[in-house]
Amino acid sequence: MAWLNRLTAEVFSNEPFSASRNFLVSAIFWLVIGVTLGTLAGALMVWPDLITGIGNLSFGRLRPAHVNMVTLGWLSMGYVGCYFYILPVLVRRKGIWNERFANITMVAWNLVVGIGIFCITNGFTEAREYAELGWCFDILVLAALLALGVNGYMTVLTGEEKKWYVSIWYILGSLFWFPLVYVIGNRVFVSFEGLNDSIANWFYGHNILGMWFTVGGVGILYYLLPRFTGAPLYSHTLSMIGFWTIGMFYAPTGTHHILQSPVPEWLKAIAVISSVFLLVPVLTVLTNFFMTMRHKWYLAADHIPLRFVISAGIAYLLTCIQGPFQATRSINWYLHFSNWVVGHAHLALLATFSFIVFAATYYIIPKVTGKKIYSKKLAVLHFWLTLIGWMLMLISLTIAGLIQAAGWHFSIAMDQWAFEQEPYMLVRFLSGVMITLGQVFFLFNIYKTVFSKDAEPAPHSPTGIDFV
Repeated sequence: MAWLNRLTAEVFSNEPFSASRNFLVSAIFWLVIGVTLGTLAGALMVWPDLITGIGNLSFGRLRPAHVNMVTLGWLSMGYVGCYFYILPVLVRRKGIWNERFANITMVAWNLVVGIGIFCITNGFTEAREYAELGWCFDILVLAALLALGVNGYMTVLTGEEKKWYVSIWYILGSLFWFPLVYVIGNRVFVSFEGLNDSIANWFYGHNILGMWFTVGGVGILYYLLPRFTGAPLYSHTLSMIGFWTIGMFYAPTGTHHILQSPVPEWLKAIAVISSVFLLVPVLTVLTNFFMTMRHKWYLAADHIPLRFVISAGIAYLLTCIQGPFQATRSINWYLHFSNWVVGHAHLALLATFSFIVFAATYYIIPKVTGKKIYSKKLAVLHFWLTLIGWMLMLISLTIAGLIQAAGWHFSIAMDQWAFEQEPYMLVRFLSGVMITLGQVFFLFNIYKTVFSKDAEPAPHSPTGIDFV
């Protein structure tokens, strides 16, 4: 039982930065399971009769289980793991405000994700986009979000540094906005009927991306860029303009998901105009990214985490060209109900925000454990398998989406054009296999780093280039 005692001591530790480590390790565990479920769902798009007679593994249950595990299990827990390292460092504090409280929250979050996904695969779900968890889980998620917010804010307020670096603004903003978005988007807290329910659902569905993943991801990116390059962030003013304009323009955009429904025209107009105006905060982030990277691109030859950051920055550029473009009425009408949108979602959540967390993990884990990453070769494999897999997925889903859109536009019978998607669905499945394999390497690499007693000590490396 020595291993159980050691596990309990680690999980409920009050040691500085233990919560950061535990959230990141938990996140990677859910990542592997989440992408495996997504790949299995992709296989059913190629071979519909691959699994028969098992309702738990039908596409209709695999897909929401995949989405919730990736968003709540992987990305959300990964973000919190990054937050609980970044905030204390920026305010010159030894760990967050209450490390044991954070670790208890981590255990509760894992239980909610595990039991919640089990319920979804067994048909116990509210069947609402990105809000499939049952009402009891929604209450627990909100309680966890409030607990994380208290710990984050108290860390900053009790820190020695009183001048806030821009990452603090973004991180605290995400911890403030997301609980509000979660309350509005889940029916246990706010309940509407008919179209009003759809409007509330898509306010939540789009703002979990905007006010949580985008705001938090940019905050983490702004922390990593100066460290990896050894250069200061190009413009603090631009970053603050970006922060407040995200808050201003992102909130009303959700209705662009239901432009073909009879919701009020003024609400549609606000959603479309706000979507286009999102180019303002996007340009602040991209300007800061490319100008901070100026004369530093060569570092990516040996700096594995920086490769992930550069890939994330380029993916963010592509995401934010696509987003306003496909939110306009005529383009939305043509593309919306197609695989193009699925490709766009993976461009944002995988190639942008997941890549940021990958980079942060390779930097933070050596910092909080004092150990060098176990294998550079595994990290390189993780990068290339994930990057190439994502590119194949984006290309295949984009082409498949254009075929779908053209078929509907020209009133071609579905059985005439559906078969044309088969090779692209096969490529999508193969890309999922590559991505899943990359995450298995990632999990093994981090596991060996964290839990091996004979791991190599982390060298002194201000930019983190020697950690991997």
